[in-house]
Amino acid sequence: MKKRILFIATGGTIASEVTELGLKPGISAEGLLRAVPAIERLCSVECVQLYSLDSTDIGPEHWLGMARAIRENYDAYDGFVITHGTDTMAYSAAALSYLVQGSVKPIIFTGAQKPIGFDTTDSRVNLLDSFICACASDMHGVMIVFNGRVILGTRAEKTHSKSFDAFSSINYPHIADLRDGRLTQYIVPQFAWEPRFSDTLNERVSLMKLIPGADRAQLDFLLERSDAVVIESFGVGGLPRGMHESVHAAAKAGKLIVMTTQVQNEGSDLAVYGTGRPLSEDPLILEAYDMTTEAAVTKLMWLLPIAESQEKAAQLFYTPVNRDLLAR
Repeated sequence: MKKRILFIATGGTIASEVTELGLKPGISAEGLLRAVPAIERLCSVECVQLYSLDSTDIGPEHWLGMARAIRENYDAYDGFVITHGTDTMAYSAAALSYLVQGSVKPIIFTGAQKPIGFDTTDSRVNLLDSFICACASDMHGVMIVFNGRVILGTRAEKTHSKSFDAFSSINYPHIADLRDGRLTQYIVPQFAWEPRFSDTLNERVSLMKLIPGADRAQLDFLLERSDAVVIESFGVGGLPRGMHESVHAAAKAGKLIVMTTQVQNEGSDLAVYGTGRPLSEDPLILEAYDMTTEAAVTKLMWLLPIAESQEKAAQLFYTPVNRDLLAR
């Protein structure tokens, strides 16, 4: 018996058409499906056109909409495929990893670097590969399927802006490969028989990327306006002189501060240098270690509404979800 898959379209390059103002989403979920006839021979598909947006315009309200669509249809389908623009797909996949935790059913994000109507496009292969994964018995939870790789939703980052090899798995192996329609799986994702759904996010989370000579006033502005701030530091982590006082005071006042690194691979280790050790010794300041920035930001958005204290927030932040955190 064919698996039943719900196809949720949100726009993105894969569904874009050429206009006077550049590429803009305009092809429906049904139109995408018609372009790859092999999909309907593989499984039974129903379509939902949830959004028709460039992924630059996707944000927390849309993540909640995607999670709601999955929750409302969870019992009726064996898996879910979501087409999405590539620019913010890693954020959306991370967010859904927290909003829909432990799903035994696969929730697959995919998209393309070229629209499906172009002669040279990666759209058709990515779309077919995604449905192959959505039908696989050992695929669980949120993943990105792109250019023949399967990456956990909490581990993906876009690392190429133009080439088909757009996404990398950061600080964790990709869990499967696809070649010519054949799936080779190396790692079985974690799951629970009963998924845990969330329906709230706190958008008052900011990200500051340090540059040499960064202004403390910029940090103070973000700390004042936000409930949580992720600071992308240099190397294994630290802050310039003058900023330590700001973050210690903000953390003491109840703000969530997460220190991470702007270096993609190998993660942070605040205790190594004098610029970071005082931060590592402050129990109110959190460290992302090997988490991606996308995972750290969206995890904070998820946990803020449900954490009744800073201690509970820290506990939730350091509790691994979909293998988002390995080393601590």
